[in-house]
Amino acid sequence: MERLDTFMARANAAFYAQPDPLAHFTTAPEISQAFGECLGLWAAVTWQQMGAPAPVWLVELGPGRGTLMADAWRAVGEVVPGFQAAARIALVESSASLRTRQGAALAGIPVQWFDRAEDVPPGPTIILANEFCDALPIRQFIRREGGWMERFVAHGAFVEQPCDQELPEAPEGSVLERGEAGQALAAHLAARIAAQGGAALLLDYGPAETALGDSLQALRAHQAADPLGPPGSADLTAHVDFAALARAAAGADVHGPIPQGLFL
Repeated sequence: MERLDTFMARANAAFYAQPDPLAHFTTAPEISQAFGECLGLWAAVTWQQMGAPAPVWLVELGPGRGTLMADAWRAVGEVVPGFQAAARIALVESSASLRTRQGAALAGIPVQWFDRAEDVPPGPTIILANEFCDALPIRQFIRREGGWMERFVAHGAFVEQPCDQELPEAPEGSVLERGEAGQALAAHLAARIAAQGGAALLLDYGPAETALGDSLQALRAHQAADPLGPPGSADLTAHVDFAALARAAAGADVHGPIPQGLFL
């Protein structure tokens, strides 16, 4: 038996270790090159607003096949070549198979890979993260007659255990999710930006305010799958709690969330 967040972390690590895990779903950079180009130009304008520091880290968390960064880099070179000259690309990616694909997509472009955001060397930093936070593990709590219980996983099913967390009152049967990994990431990025300068752009899906509900889902071959199936058989995600991320990012200015279409 293991806690849900531990199960999710293990399952997604196995899923992304496959030769081509991204064949199971499609994200915005794969639909149109304009998406990556827009993000690249946003990064360039942000760099100018920072006072054009050189060097500056351009970091992408979970860069997929490298499509977004390739499109962003091309647009920057055409419109703001000074930013391209100053930027040092850091890709935060732990999957060996995806690193190989990213290297092919970014052939000829100097790139450094890191396993974790915390491993990127210090300095002014602009961070891009498209559909990264939704894949971070969450904990789930369910309200029962006697109080809150926490969900664990054993043999492909949920097992409920007594909860030691201070949680708000809610109707019986309510599910509350907590993304501690996402909050830790937000706190790290905020502390880095506050101390060294920069900005982070997180694009993902979820409610603007913390909400009750079970958002855990699994996707395999573009179809819904059992999230408690064999670890590595599907991509596990959950809605991002943007309000919780904002609270965790204390020390940095937080803007949004806003609809992606409005931002673009």
